[in-house]
Amino acid sequence: MNVYKIALGLATVCLAAALFLVVTGNTGQAGPFFIAFFAALALGFRGYAHLKGFAYTVMIFAAVTTALYYPGYFVEVNGVNLAVLITPLIQLIMFGMGTSMSVQDFVGVAKMPKGVLIGILCQFTIMPFLGFTLANLSGFSPEIAAGIILIGCSPSGLASNVMNYLAKANLALSITITAITTLLAPLFTPLLMKLLAGAMVEIQILDMMWDIFKMVIIPIGAGLLFNKLLSGKAKWLDDAMPVVSMLGIAFIIVIITAAGRDSLLDIGAMLILIVMVHNIAGYILGYWAGKLFRMDERDCRTIAIEVGMQNGGLASGIAKGMGKIATVGLAPAVFGPLMNITGSILASYWHRRPPVGEHEEKVDKDAAELVKQ
Repeated sequence: MNVYKIALGLATVCLAAALFLVVTGNTGQAGPFFIAFFAALALGFRGYAHLKGFAYTVMIFAAVTTALYYPGYFVEVNGVNLAVLITPLIQLIMFGMGTSMSVQDFVGVAKMPKGVLIGILCQFTIMPFLGFTLANLSGFSPEIAAGIILIGCSPSGLASNVMNYLAKANLALSITITAITTLLAPLFTPLLMKLLAGAMVEIQILDMMWDIFKMVIIPIGAGLLFNKLLSGKAKWLDDAMPVVSMLGIAFIIVIITAAGRDSLLDIGAMLILIVMVHNIAGYILGYWAGKLFRMDERDCRTIAIEVGMQNGGLASGIAKGMGKIATVGLAPAVFGPLMNITGSILASYWHRRPPVGEHEEKVDKDAAELVKQ
């Protein structure tokens, strides 16, 4: 029996123990077993090709569970509020995004103007207004409701590129839309937040623009410059940045979860439901928006995933800049892990159903492009 099967067996035992404690009214003592369950499950998933992609998300659940049971360890250490780490972590993640980008990502605007314009239009209309509708229907306090709008007003993230590759969509279009919407975020995100969430929380447009500029434009610019000058000369950095980015996002989610623990325990189930509706409706409306504009199947898949998957890390950084990480930051913290689950499921479904008329050389070309990026 290999280590992965042992891990899955351990996960089963830990889950049974945790559920027994919950049923017998000892929920407070179930924490270590729930944490061990998620950690062992993540390890077990790594032994199976069709489950390996979920391992990181399951580890996020382990980290979130730890933050819920032991929040004191993630709020403040030696008098230092750990929330101060969020902005530097976002900057580091954006730098990593910049190192993986090149001028070719922006040349795609000229090569695929229709697809890029439709992608940008859908990105900054569908999710913001979906978020506005759901926030007003939720019944949540203004600040938590504003967080639902915030995640909708954010650009797409790098995870969408991976999912588009797996879904056999148009990877080049995906990368270009992600790059352009991210660079447009300092302008569009604050304006949309003022329009849609201004009645819920105070929005200082110029301050938010500057915060996003510091978190996005400066580090991405530095990453692009690094890529231009040292491309291929720092392989260790290329290998390290994806891991650093994943750890950074996980730590951000843990900090937000610990800070907003009481609110999350109070409204957690409803927030998860609303965030899931937001995410899945984004996929559906994005896909059919592509059909409305007579795009081919690969491009429709691309628009669907770009619209449905948002940059939760950036949204968390914006919430930190607003000084409302424990309220406005909750929806982005929930959205991130959830979209990775739904995105993986959707990508796997489409992967088994190649677009009609697709040639294998197009898939090979996309794979080569992903490796290059």
